Amino acid sequence: MIDTHLGGCVCGAVRYRVHGNPVVGTVCHCRFCQKRLASSFAVLASFKEDAVEMLQGDPSEIEHRSDESGRWLRMSFCPTCGTTVSHTAELRPGMRTIAAGTFDDPTWFTIDRHIWVQSKLPWVTIPDNVATYAQGFVASPP
Repeated sequence: MIDTHLGGCVCGAVRYRVHGNPVVGTVCHCRFCQKRLASSFAVLASFKEDAVEMLQGDPSEIEHRSDESGRWLRMSFCPTCGTTVSHTAELRPGMRTIAAGTFDDPTWFTIDRHIWVQSKLPWVTIPDNVATYAQGFVASPP
């Protein structure tokens, strides 16, 4: 049986289920993630799109183009409370990334890499056993 995990937005209007483990767990320290989430970094769990099932609600979407690469990132968020639930990226067709803080239990998966560490806030400490990249990770995930 494949493990399933549930999650959703703050107000509960948007709910989803993921099947299996993420292809990769990432912490992103880029300035865009810091600003879009009003936080120090983004914690992200990336899945093949068919492993993500929307159960409830109709998320709104907004597109952002990177000032570094020119590629798009489409964020899906709750139109009621504004919680960013997931995103897709031009660089990773067929993948959907879940904002890991929206899982009902955000502790069940592991972080494989930290990206955009050149923008990391000085008081954030990265564990020694995790891969780090000064900028983004451009190779497609396995």
